[in-house]
Amino acid sequence: MPDNFDPITGFDPANVARSETVEINAPASLVWEILTDLPRYGEWNPFCVKAVSTLEIGAPIYMTLANFWNDQLALNIEYVCAVEPERVLSWELKHTPEWPYAARRDQVITALGPDRCSYYTTDEFYGDTGVHVMRFCGGWVKAAFDGAARALKTRAEVIYAHGNRAGK
Repeated sequence: MPDNFDPITGFDPANVARSETVEINAPASLVWEILTDLPRYGEWNPFCVKAVSTLEIGAPIYMTLANFWNDQLALNIEYVCAVEPERVLSWELKHTPEWPYAARRDQVITALGPDRCSYYTTDEFYGDTGVHVMRFCGGWVKAAFDGAARALKTRAEVIYAHGNRAGK
């Protein structure tokens, strides 16, 4: 077991899939609007093509995910665990006997000025199964997250260049 393995949370930094960080020529507030405008995900997000949630802490988020390896769609339900406007949007799966694959996804926005920000996303796979999840699908998750990050950048920059807001 690695020296930095945390036996309490089951967190091991080796079991984290992370997107590239994209710098976006648009305000953090606009990027936040796009990330929280779930009904429009299908217009821009190549990975999560549909999402439904109230985005309240503890609420489910029902997602339809594109599987780039087999062109299938997968249904996924996770639970909102962090909402910090213009900074962090997160959801997670808790470990249960029926589903021992605990994970947490964080989407992070960092303002770089009034008209610029950066974005990246991570998926942390926890506990004894984390290493297996990472080995089986870590590369797929990273590719999906990279595509979504680039698509978010494009969407935000196009909307900002045209003087519009996300849902208008």
